[in-house]
Amino acid sequence: MARQSEDGHIVFDLEADATIPAEYILLQHFLGGIDAPLQKKMAVYLRGIQSKEHGGWPLFHGGDLDISASVKAYFALKAAGDSPEAAHMRRARDAILKAGGAARSNVFTRIQMALFGAAPWKAVPVMPVEIMHLPLWFPFHIFKVSYWSRTVIVPLLVLMALKPVARNPNKIRIDELFTVPPFVLDRWPSHRSDSAWNPFFRGLDAVLRVAEPFFPKGPRQAAIRKALEFIKERQNGIDGLGAIYPAMANTVMMYEALGVPPDHPDAAIARKAVDHLVVEEEDSVWCQPCFSPVWDTALAVHALLEERSEPARAAAYRACDWLVERQVLDLKGDWAVWRPDVRPGGWAFQYNNAYYPDLDDTAVVVMALDRLDAQKYREPIARGVEWVLGLQSRNGGWGAFDADNTYFYLNHIPFADHGALLDPPTADVTGRVLGMLAQLGYPREHPAVAAGIGFLRREQEPEGCWFGRWGTNYIYGTWSVLNALAALDFGKDDPMMARAAAWLLEKQRADGGWGEDGSSYFPGKPKGEGQESTPSQTAWALLGLIAAGRLDEAGVEKGVDCLMRGQDEKGEWQEKPHTAVGFPRVFYLRYHGYKSYFPLWALARYRNQKSGNAAPVMTGM
Repeated sequence: MARQSEDGHIVFDLEADATIPAEYILLQHFLGGIDAPLQKKMAVYLRGIQSKEHGGWPLFHGGDLDISASVKAYFALKAAGDSPEAAHMRRARDAILKAGGAARSNVFTRIQMALFGAAPWKAVPVMPVEIMHLPLWFPFHIFKVSYWSRTVIVPLLVLMALKPVARNPNKIRIDELFTVPPFVLDRWPSHRSDSAWNPFFRGLDAVLRVAEPFFPKGPRQAAIRKALEFIKERQNGIDGLGAIYPAMANTVMMYEALGVPPDHPDAAIARKAVDHLVVEEEDSVWCQPCFSPVWDTALAVHALLEERSEPARAAAYRACDWLVERQVLDLKGDWAVWRPDVRPGGWAFQYNNAYYPDLDDTAVVVMALDRLDAQKYREPIARGVEWVLGLQSRNGGWGAFDADNTYFYLNHIPFADHGALLDPPTADVTGRVLGMLAQLGYPREHPAVAAGIGFLRREQEPEGCWFGRWGTNYIYGTWSVLNALAALDFGKDDPMMARAAAWLLEKQRADGGWGEDGSSYFPGKPKGEGQESTPSQTAWALLGLIAAGRLDEAGVEKGVDCLMRGQDEKGEWQEKPHTAVGFPRVFYLRYHGYKSYFPLWALARYRNQKSGNAAPVMTGM
């Protein structure tokens, strides 16, 4: 409650890996205007998260070296003035070279290097801006990729057409990170070489590479204008394009490349949106990938309502009143390209992102409103449910932002080496939506519910767990689904419930907690395991086990004891590992609020269940 703002919302910092602050430093050098004091403190942050084990930068706390993140971090530190002969820079360079050098970087890092002249553009797959002219029926279209890909790609298409060179006032290069001279690089390291699509897309790229210089200027300029119109329509004020850092930064660089003066309203607000994400602490500075106020507020409301005191309930009312004001009711976003007859009614993740509300936030908000005061909030609840039902995919599941975003062949284009181009339905989001529907009284026989249950049956892993797309990982996914099944009156002996509960108990650590790290997203890695227990994942496991009817298991008591022992004098918990994900195997997140509201939620639910003071109907959360 101490975190609650005067207007009722609650927001915590959202931290990623080294890539965002590194890109922020490089953005300043691209533009040529360097804030030296800020850059100095941001370099402190980057040095502070360098791995002591391998010398590079991981994607998540305690993880292995990631070549792309390490190249960007090294590049940024060198630009910030760190000597290549400093001990930490030598260690990083040795680690990068040992891993194959900067040539092994992913496409986005290669584009960053090309913008600085540190790698040739021929090392980047061709993505002509004329993509903006393609019809919707064409195999590739910007509305056939995810919202985050769409908002990142559109300004990037302009940059790739113009091929600008960074101002780079200190003329920084990173030739020392390559095992061969960078100018001899040709194309990119083959990814997914066992795919039947690989030869086709590589051949297509070869054709485009030859043909692109001869594309007519008229259609190219028209395509750039279309890209600018797309961006301007979705600029979103100080919240920025897509309300996510990569799309915002690309927009800033695009305006610079087009020669738009920095004081022009479009360029100025784009830059202001980027700077708005900077977090300045006493000794260091870092940059958030985005803000998470709706998500934090809605989840905090669930924890407060579980606690059940009158002050907590009063705080929940203030929070829910703020949430209601954030509902998108008057704008059909990009989702409407595929579902034009559905009325808007969702909530976005950030303060403002009207073109891109998401199913996960909407389900969590609706459940919070319903738990607190179903009568008062009946209208926003009804509109939210209407929108969610309208975006169910044909396979019965729900994705995060779009329906039927399942063009899986696009994951094999050379540009998609990060494997995160799409937004297909996932178990965690589907579980959340089914939990919402069950909480509101929708029976198992309802067509949407029945289809969703069928999706979850198919998605259950052989071990009994479920994949967690937006939280790390199988612990998160399993908790998300178990809550829904409990709300739908699946008993503890149902095979889905029993197998999932057994899996959670099997993954409990010796200290009584649970912990899973980001390596579980890689094929062949153990599921549900990590280097240490974390408060948020312990809370998810406990909430999942309670939902699965395992309240009296000894493991549940041990987990509760683990949380109680971990609470500090201020009533909080500490958590270093990243327990969420932006893109599996590419981009990981640490929600600073997870260690606060999830343990409170789990402890309160355990107390209520044990005392016989449980809610008459288990909520979908």
